[in-house]
Amino acid sequence: MGKTSRPGTKRYAVLFAALALTAAAGGCGKTVNGTALPVGGTTGGNSKINTNFDKLLRECEVVSVDDIGKTVGEGTYVGPSFNGAVCMWDLDGGTAGSGMVTLSWYELGSLTNEKQNNDRLGYVTNDITVQGRRSLETHRPNDNDSCGVSAPAADTGIVGWWVNYRAGSTHPDPCEAARKLVELTLNLAR
Repeated sequence: MGKTSRPGTKRYAVLFAALALTAAAGGCGKTVNGTALPVGGTTGGNSKINTNFDKLLRECEVVSVDDIGKTVGEGTYVGPSFNGAVCMWDLDGGTAGSGMVTLSWYELGSLTNEKQNNDRLGYVTNDITVQGRRSLETHRPNDNDSCGVSAPAADTGIVGWWVNYRAGSTHPDPCEAARKLVELTLNLAR
């Protein structure tokens, strides 16, 4: 016995394939401005592009886990919880209790951009100085358990640390810890 098909099935299959091809072709037409560079080429200056991606996430190691623990609260266990666009560590025990520490390092960031984003979020931002550099200290409204400090990185961009202790717990000053972590980062980044 041969296979039979419903009348019009082949016609619908051809119509569906044509629609899928049209949608796929329409989504691929985009012009990107800039200059194409060969693999391993340069950015136009003397800098060679790193196509090995062997330095990704190295900023997560700029301050040791032991130094993070000493900074946020003596005897605090610090365990890495996420490494990606930002680096995060969970805190447990010691004088800090529980919480989280976050490092962000934006190569193209600026204090102006950080201040604008903080304002949009309704955060309170104060100008402070860290190692002679204008920096920002940031608080969420009515939150005494967390604080962030951002400063210009040693070479380019902006580096920031947030210290978030468990709400309502007894802990050291989160702003002092965030400032010390920024200082350690700037010292080690030179």
